[in-house]
Amino acid sequence: MATRDISTDGFDEETTGELSTTDCPECPGTLVTDGGETRCESCGLVIEAARLDRRGPRVFDETDSNRKRTGSPLTNARHDRGLSTCIGQRQDGKGNDLSSQKRRQLARLRREHTRAKWRSKAERNLGHGCTEIARMVSALGFDRGLREQAATLFRTAQDADLLRGRSIEAIAAGCVYAACRCSEHPCTVAEVTTVARVAEDRIRNAYLVLNRELDLPVPPQEPVEFIPKLASAVDAAPAVERTARELATQAVETGLASGRNPAGFAAACIEVAAAEHGTEVLQFELAAAADVCPVTVRTQRDALLAEEWV
Repeated sequence: MATRDISTDGFDEETTGELSTTDCPECPGTLVTDGGETRCESCGLVIEAARLDRRGPRVFDETDSNRKRTGSPLTNARHDRGLSTCIGQRQDGKGNDLSSQKRRQLARLRREHTRAKWRSKAERNLGHGCTEIARMVSALGFDRGLREQAATLFRTAQDADLLRGRSIEAIAAGCVYAACRCSEHPCTVAEVTTVARVAEDRIRNAYLVLNRELDLPVPPQEPVEFIPKLASAVDAAPAVERTARELATQAVETGLASGRNPAGFAAACIEVAAAEHGTEVLQFELAAAADVCPVTVRTQRDALLAEEWV
């Protein structure tokens, strides 16, 4: 009977001796390690398997056009965090056309998949809320980060049982406005109302409930936050915008802007700055961009001009 050399690199349970870490214990093959797994090249015997891939980031060749590795990251903007299955219709994964029999089979699978997609009523409500948030964020032109923040806030509100007795559309709109306030994004309730499916008073009520029950870190709105948006709406020159920023900042430091509508006060700063630079800005356009009436802009302008430092 053939004998095998025993080295001092590994341990053999049958002979209580040491085996080489490069030789397979079942055949004359050689052991290789790939992706955290040690296996034999000849017989395929797995000696050791690790759950973690410690190879680090994958390096792709410059000519490799398919650089997918794990798929899209998890997201709170979808009720299933982006892990649901998507069943195709007319082509397979390689782009080949499917036969009519296969298409009918996939149609039946899609029907059953749609029926079994919601595991509970709470998950169905979460899906509806995430869809509403995605629709409103897209209509308002906000970035994906704000959508993620609003969807996360909606999940927190559902876990806190704040949806009971309130509509999903109102809470979703309140989450969008609350996300804007927490991230210091210049936005008013009237803007959210233009794309929401509920009235403005219900959105305000939903936001107040979220702010009170979840203790949101909402900073006070400053007039400086609205100046870039209003200056862009009326096509103000960069010098006008810069002067309006200085006026708004000094008004906050002196306490003049306290207790005033920040959007309306920002519109008044732009009007005063435009007058200093000899340009004309229609008060009606400023009021429309700030979602206030022209009387508000005129009142804030007069209060600003009454100060000695203006």
